Amino acid sequence: MSGTLYTVGMGPGDPALVTLKAAEVLRAVPVIAYFAKRGRTGHARGIAEGMIAPAARELRFEYPFTTEIAHDDPAYRAAIDDFYDRSAATVAAALDAGSDVAVLCEGDPFFYGSAMYLFDRLRTAYRHETIPGITGMSACWTNAGQPIVHGDDVLTILPGTLSEAELAARLRQSDAAVIMKVGRNLAKIRAALVTAGLLDRAIYVERGSMDGEVIIALRDLVAPSVPYFSMILVPGRQEVR
Repeated sequence: MSGTLYTVGMGPGDPALVTLKAAEVLRAVPVIAYFAKRGRTGHARGIAEGMIAPAARELRFEYPFTTEIAHDDPAYRAAIDDFYDRSAATVAAALDAGSDVAVLCEGDPFFYGSAMYLFDRLRTAYRHETIPGITGMSACWTNAGQPIVHGDDVLTILPGTLSEAELAARLRQSDAAVIMKVGRNLAKIRAALVTAGLLDRAIYVERGSMDGEVIIALRDLVAPSVPYFSMILVPGRQEVR
């Protein structure tokens, strides 16, 4: 009988924000799988430190690249699809051997999570359960002390990889926004916020809930680019009830 696939949300970074259910699964499953950048521990695996059963077998999947190739380059799509295919096959082999497998994912697995690509490939063939996690954006606006929406406010989640014109257009149509995938897109995002008249409301959060957290008004940030774990908040809650 094959094992069960658990897709486990590990939260935004602070191990104390891992759910009780996620911690219970980590202590019980015999196989732990996770993604990592070459030479790095892997963010989700770092959060899980001390929660995994000592005898558990670990499956480490190293990305072939992260930002070295543009996402719209055909070479990127071909290589990343092959990477996820091979990773899913490795997890499937463990499941076929009768072992339950937990695939770790920072934040929530179904919100820009890499783990969903294994879930997509395996969901129809194996029993599965997904454990939701606190999203990075939730930790960021909480630690920034910024209620993000209220009443009939509309919240828009934007990837910073969009064009400047597209970002500005969508920002104009929203009461509140979270901009992710900032990194090298910072200058473009800042320009779009200026165009939309929202720069003074924008807040930059780096490494939300993690060691080295930075929270600053975006207008005061001086940097050509920023780390992967960063996002920009545009709070929509402009009144107090």
